[in-house]
Amino acid sequence: MDGKSPKTLGIIHAINLTIGAMQPFIRQYIPEVQVVHLCDDTIQRDNIAAGVGVIPKVNYFKFAQYAHNLQEAGVDAILLACSTFNYAAELARPMIDVPILQIDRPMMEQAVCSSRKVGLLATTVPSSERLLQIVARENKKDIEVATVLRAEAFRAYQKGDIETHNAMLLEEIDKLSKRVDSIVMAQLSMSALAPLLKDTPVPVYNSGSTGFARVRQVLDAAQ
Repeated sequence: MDGKSPKTLGIIHAINLTIGAMQPFIRQYIPEVQVVHLCDDTIQRDNIAAGVGVIPKVNYFKFAQYAHNLQEAGVDAILLACSTFNYAAELARPMIDVPILQIDRPMMEQAVCSSRKVGLLATTVPSSERLLQIVARENKKDIEVATVLRAEAFRAYQKGDIETHNAMLLEEIDKLSKRVDSIVMAQLSMSALAPLLKDTPVPVYNSGSTGFARVRQVLDAAQ
């Protein structure tokens, strides 16, 4: 960026916990960018209540409406910060004239391009496996996905018990590392584990660093 025309990023959240979780990455990757947060906690509530593999249709509509609102507000790009209903970004793109990014996709691209067996570690309703397979097909890769859901870790995170949350996930990462070539951590809240994973047997990708590195690229390319 040339500093003459500051860019604005609109971020759509399905739960307010992700606002705080992404602040370190905003400071690291896009410190000068104006950020507009739009949060609707009922989205995550209703996604979880609907059960594994089910997303209420109204939540896709909500995302498209919020994306339209952010476009009208003049943002240069929109980021979907929730992995639970990542399909919403795909549905909304034809309706919106600014780039729509999904925070999980960059890490999945890295995992798919470097691995045949990918471990997917999730703490909420796991819809990320579908996106992994889409990325694999686009890159003409044949992958195996081993999905692990630790919902109790997310409940601990919601209560502020970060130590328990981290311990549960580190345990699963240790187990997964023995049977996969790489691991992706489905929730943004899990990105805080990155400093603890420097010596893992396989690469462990998080959406915070990879997602905001992609945001940086997109905003730099924006006219």
